[in-house]
Amino acid sequence: MRPPIVPFRQFVLKVASRCDLACDHCYVYEHADTSWQGRPMVMSDETAVRAADRIAEHAAEHRIPTVHVVFHGGEPLLAGIERLRRFARTLRRAVEGVCDLDLRIHTNGVLLSRAFCDMFADEGVKVGVSIDGDRVANDRHRLYANGRSSYDQVIRAITLLRDHYPHLYAGLLCTIDVRNDPIAVYEALVALRPPRVDFLLPHATWDNPPLRPADRDTAYADWLIKVHDRWRADGRPVPVRMFDSIILTASGGDSQTESLGLRPSDLVVIETDGSYEQADSLKTSFDGAPATGYDVFRHSLSEAAGHPGFAARQGGLDSLSEECRRCPLVTSCGGGLYAHRYRTGSGFANPSVYCADLFRLISHLVAYERRRPAAPVHRLPVATVDAMASGRVTPDDVARLRAPQLSRARLAARRAATVVADEESWSVLVDAERADRSAVDDLLSHPYVRAWATRCATVDPGSLTAADTGHLAAVAAVAAVRTGLAVKVTVPVVQGSVHLPALGRMRAAGENRADVEVHDGSFAVMVGGRWHTEDSGLWEPVRLVDGAEIRLLLDDVDPYRDCYGLPVEDRLTGETAARWSEVIRAALAFLTADQRAAMRDGLCVLTPLSPSAPGATSRGAYGAIALPLGAGPETTARVLVELFHRAQLGALLDLLDLAGGDANHEQLLCDAYGLLSVAALLGEEELERLKETIGRITDAALPATGHRFAAKLAEAVARLPLPAGSLPE
Repeated sequence: MRPPIVPFRQFVLKVASRCDLACDHCYVYEHADTSWQGRPMVMSDETAVRAADRIAEHAAEHRIPTVHVVFHGGEPLLAGIERLRRFARTLRRAVEGVCDLDLRIHTNGVLLSRAFCDMFADEGVKVGVSIDGDRVANDRHRLYANGRSSYDQVIRAITLLRDHYPHLYAGLLCTIDVRNDPIAVYEALVALRPPRVDFLLPHATWDNPPLRPADRDTAYADWLIKVHDRWRADGRPVPVRMFDSIILTASGGDSQTESLGLRPSDLVVIETDGSYEQADSLKTSFDGAPATGYDVFRHSLSEAAGHPGFAARQGGLDSLSEECRRCPLVTSCGGGLYAHRYRTGSGFANPSVYCADLFRLISHLVAYERRRPAAPVHRLPVATVDAMASGRVTPDDVARLRAPQLSRARLAARRAATVVADEESWSVLVDAERADRSAVDDLLSHPYVRAWATRCATVDPGSLTAADTGHLAAVAAVAAVRTGLAVKVTVPVVQGSVHLPALGRMRAAGENRADVEVHDGSFAVMVGGRWHTEDSGLWEPVRLVDGAEIRLLLDDVDPYRDCYGLPVEDRLTGETAARWSEVIRAALAFLTADQRAAMRDGLCVLTPLSPSAPGATSRGAYGAIALPLGAGPETTARVLVELFHRAQLGALLDLLDLAGGDANHEQLLCDAYGLLSVAALLGEEELERLKETIGRITDAALPATGHRFAAKLAEAVARLPLPAGSLPE
């Protein structure tokens, strides 16, 4: 019995079958397949309509929530503005009410103009551009037929996108030539500030192997390793699909590219004449390699999906050669790109012609990740560390701790996005960051956004729930609200609600997922067939507590606030929330001006716990404190101060190894530091416990920095008066 088909989710529409450049490394016109010569120069409206209907039919049959369509060529801009506009509208009409449409175009850029971009903005089409690096690298291959350079036109196109249409800018594609300087190529690409970079190994087979200067077996790996190491040293300034995919698959996730990993291919090409074809890369293998014999006029996409050529790319490990199946890196490599395995006589039952390169590259990236997990370098002055050891935290200290915490939050978000592999939502975040980076930084620094990202980035990907993976879309929606973007995303319904971090939740009982539409800084959620805004009775916002010049969020709805190991309270009634807010305001008024100033910079969220619970902080949710309900203002003030200081020490421990990696010693440091911050309120018994804890720390086996910090703590404790006082005015 034939195994079930893998439905298509990615559709490449060849809207033009000619090109205005004569790139000598082009797989369409310069390799074995010559089928382009007999096809129409542009796709007709009739073919576009049939293709759109087939895509909608396929999505409905297989309940596909989002289809990804790319206008391609040749050079797709040769189809013209109005034809492309009609095609975009045809596709949207066809899938309306069936699924969402992610529509993109990939171009060489030389024809891109404001008129094209205005149309793409109207029709929701994102734009990717091919460029091979700096001028020297790009002009090695990407030339006009008369030998003239295309570089200036391409840079003009990318600059137009980046500076005037950033919401359309989808990324850059660079084909590698090992004769080019890898660092010059990297620097040129990063300077264009793309939302993503794709590096493409030049298409080759065992019959027509790639260029290898001086017969270097791993020339392509060596080139990419230089780029990777510089990219990591720079703090990963832009996502690189190849590197991210290797890191992700090495930890059990799915690849983001068909050239790596064991994920079944779900891509089909629809040519200008309506023919269904396999991936374009097969054109490098032999004449007619991508052909299926099916087309949009006579066959459904499900029929095409049953073609042996597609099935051969969906068998995972079992479809690979014996040599590949024995390889320890096969889950990351996946045998390499299918086309690159071809050899006359044995077909595709071979390792990739880039096998040695892939083995070296993957091994290097995995080893690098183990040695040096990505994290920006932050340093604290010794004077700051000594000052903190005195038991007091100033606003300047908090500012120096907050910067690395932001870096950690951004890194956790990037890793989470890699695991979740929701490119559409990540693209919204990138667009939002271009519009207002500080607003996105503020969102990513929200304690419970970070708690979610840390979970996604650190647990076994197989243990993530649909709520975990879908939350990136909710984060993206809030980023759009904060930066004024116009987007529409689909988010999961968790515990009967749509959760928008830092904003609130919309009750949506009975739904599994819901659309969120954002426009001009406001949002609406589709629940029960109707759009609901912040004015709806279903909306439960995060409340604000303003007091003593400190503005805090009272968050009792975020699904990731449950990060303290203690039972958190669910949505407070209006009366309870008002009463607790008054207690918080009164507690803040008890604090000194210096304490309030420090908290203003380092505390943004309070979450209520049950009355019987102690207060708590979480290292993975910097900026939040969980407080029990029911305590009076003075007790609440003491708990606030103690927990706030513990949180700052936790942030310091993220930067400095004060405890030699010993969790028990870290706990002792945190306990002592918290008690020291409220020493004026301690009774004799608590003061004795503080001094005992300090003694245990100073006697412990600590690194030099830890001993210095513990000694400063001991000096601060020795200066304490014996009687307990009251909280300073």
